[in-house]
Amino acid sequence: MQFIDPHIHLFDLTLGQYQWLKPENPPFWPDKYIINQNFSEADINLLGDLNGPALSGFVHIEAGFDNQAPWREIQWLELNCKKSFKSVACVDLTLSPNNFSTQLQTLLNYKSVVGCRHILDDTAVDILNHHNTSTNLKALAEHQLSFDLQMLLSDLNTIDKLIQLLEQLPELTIIINHAGFPPYFTEISPALNSSEEYNNWLNGLTQLAKFKQCAIKCSGWEMLNRNYNTQWCDLVIEQCVATFGINRVMLSSNFPLCLLSKSYQALWQYQTQLSKYNSQELAKLCLENTKHWYNF
Repeated sequence: MQFIDPHIHLFDLTLGQYQWLKPENPPFWPDKYIINQNFSEADINLLGDLNGPALSGFVHIEAGFDNQAPWREIQWLELNCKKSFKSVACVDLTLSPNNFSTQLQTLLNYKSVVGCRHILDDTAVDILNHHNTSTNLKALAEHQLSFDLQMLLSDLNTIDKLIQLLEQLPELTIIINHAGFPPYFTEISPALNSSEEYNNWLNGLTQLAKFKQCAIKCSGWEMLNRNYNTQWCDLVIEQCVATFGINRVMLSSNFPLCLLSKSYQALWQYQTQLSKYNSQELAKLCLENTKHWYNF
């Protein structure tokens, strides 16, 4: 089965900065050494056969190559990657609109750029409330660039602010990263419905799904539990599909971070063979939706 991976990172430690990969900097993962190395396009090649997944393209998400000059990462990718790919560049939503516009104009010179990301995570509410954020998000929309959203959907205060921005910016495409970080459960049981964190995540999911310009990527399982079980992944994917619809959900890898739990091949063997979905639905989840949302 053909697929496009809509969420990967490639590293060149000799050229890029990657402050987050250095052992003295957070996140302080004991297994970070596994990914603190160079990764090129060759590392995501899969030998597809009649029964296995075959990679036909990817979306590269900014990885901290140079956050002050984000075009350097795009330039490196376009010089070194041969497969069909699109790129999501790093931006700082708090920059003055003039400086932000200057960075955008530089990024738009690169043919692979289709979107931008500013990792929100724990600082989400502060960044979304910043006086420059709305203006800069509007600039993304005006240039038909999407925004990759990385934050906890269970953070209700931040969801409220995000909804205000989406109501003001109906032209802005938002693509949620890592399924909005759903809470991990070792066992799926009726008790799940009584979990406040799970219900908050589900509420955030539901609120954002009302906006037709929002899509969601399911990945990053290893970030919540290195030993995750696929029954939990099944539940999250099913909930995302039930909430957003089959046309607004993408399956992805978060390579190379997925290696903290399992091989790239094993992950895609699982994701391209989900028993709940027929072949047409799987083609949407693994290929067609990414083509649409990332303008292949």
